[in-house]
Amino acid sequence: MRRPRYCLLIKVVLGVLYGVANSFQPLPEDIYRYDLREPFSLRKGWLLWAGIGLVGAVAAISLTGVAVSFFSGESPQRETDALVRLLPLIGSSSISTACLVGITGVLAPILEESVFRGVPTPVAVIISAATFALAHLTPGEFPQLFVLGAAMGFSYAQTRNLLTPITIHAFWNSGVILLLTFLQLQGYDIKELLQAT
Repeated sequence: MRRPRYCLLIKVVLGVLYGVANSFQPLPEDIYRYDLREPFSLRKGWLLWAGIGLVGAVAAISLTGVAVSFFSGESPQRETDALVRLLPLIGSSSISTACLVGITGVLAPILEESVFRGVPTPVAVIISAATFALAHLTPGEFPQLFVLGAAMGFSYAQTRNLLTPITIHAFWNSGVILLLTFLQLQGYDIKELLQAT
């Protein structure tokens, strides 16, 4: 994608986010809440609901992939471009793996969830999920990313704690990097695996 299109997409995404957030003025005081207390509370336990959200997201994304394959007659596209660019770093050293996990498993979830979540209404969850999926610039992965974004949005709506979607996102991203590193160390050709249908 060329830079002008990318810049335009960023402006559109920020405009949508501003419009959604601006319609809820004044914003609630707990909109960007990070609360470590009561991680396993049934009602608002951020870690409990992160686990539920992660399991639900995996199941929903799997079903989405099957549905897309069934209705389109072909396998859903994977986000191979971003992963292929990371291949030289995956499994090349402990430091590169730690850096990848730190960036994709810690920094990206904190940044993205702080930007895309925060307004726990059903309409905002759907809009933020669509924006989240579009922002990844992988049109073939839109349905799965939308489902993941919706799962993280609903998990935030349940707990009103950004640690919940951040945890889901962190486990998702870290899991991909660690799985690919494990496969690389076992001698598998990751590039071939990623591009296989």
